[in-house]
Amino acid sequence: MRRREFIALLGTSILPWTLAARAQQGRKITRIGVLWHAGSAEEEREYLTVLVKAFSDLGYVEGKNVEFLHRYPAEQPDRYPILARELVESNIDVAIAVTTSGAVALKQITSMIPIVFVLAGDAVANGLVPNLAHPGGNMTGLSMMWNDLSGKFLALLKEAVPNLSSVATFWDSPVQKGALRPALATAAEALGLAFRSIEIPAPDAIEPAFAQARSDRIDGVFLSGAMLFNERARVGAAALAHRMPTITYIAEMVPYGLLMSYGQDFPDYFRKAAGYADKILRGAKPADLPVEQPTRFKQVVNLKVAKAIGLTIPQSLLVTADKVIE
Repeated sequence: MRRREFIALLGTSILPWTLAARAQQGRKITRIGVLWHAGSAEEEREYLTVLVKAFSDLGYVEGKNVEFLHRYPAEQPDRYPILARELVESNIDVAIAVTTSGAVALKQITSMIPIVFVLAGDAVANGLVPNLAHPGGNMTGLSMMWNDLSGKFLALLKEAVPNLSSVATFWDSPVQKGALRPALATAAEALGLAFRSIEIPAPDAIEPAFAQARSDRIDGVFLSGAMLFNERARVGAAALAHRMPTITYIAEMVPYGLLMSYGQDFPDYFRKAAGYADKILRGAKPADLPVEQPTRFKQVVNLKVAKAIGLTIPQSLLVTADKVIE
């Protein structure tokens, strides 16, 4: 999509509400706030475009029946609560929280405004809701299954890299460390793999981390985190430069130089988030909307990367892949 088309799309969408609900709120235009994780609309283009289109398909028109407020914390922890409060004080009708950090920040500020989280980790373990089936309170949305898939991530990587004997996880925030590291360590032990956990605190640490992993004879890397997604071009370039097989749960990272992915369909999650917001704006209560967990997973394999790093991907992986990049 060209930049001009992208900008035009941002101005054509968002949100229908019933006349009765509008009257009850005492204004003609409803407000939806979105707390993203990157630093700009351009950086969020992959999913922002999907979200805007999803609202447009529901009949939501910017400037006619809705105002859409986007906030971009640029992965700065101190910015999440500031921007969350800014949204709440803007008198929004519903908030969409992208990532666990955004959801936690909004939860700490308001118990009244409905919140739909999109790419949250374990929603119960992270304290967002007490129960997936009956979330109660003002939060609901779409939860991830990173912990449950940890064994699958490493098993797929081992299938792709026959001589895999050691693996590292690169993570960029305490959320990833706390939620995933123990599960990955257990999965690695079950597969007979040596395991290391390496923090990537800033983009400049990406290339040195791959260099260190290669120096330490790490055979493969699992990648996790919003900052690493934002820096996917740099991540892919470093992985290729050091001939390092990589796997992540974000399919949209694979074309940039990663070997493969397995996980939730992220674009579909954003479409569903728009549907949750629509239900709430039409009168549903977040407390009564069960938190949805994924029922379908997407597997992507990048044969261009495999060739570049000297791997031959087994046919068993190609047969099960939803997409093969050639």
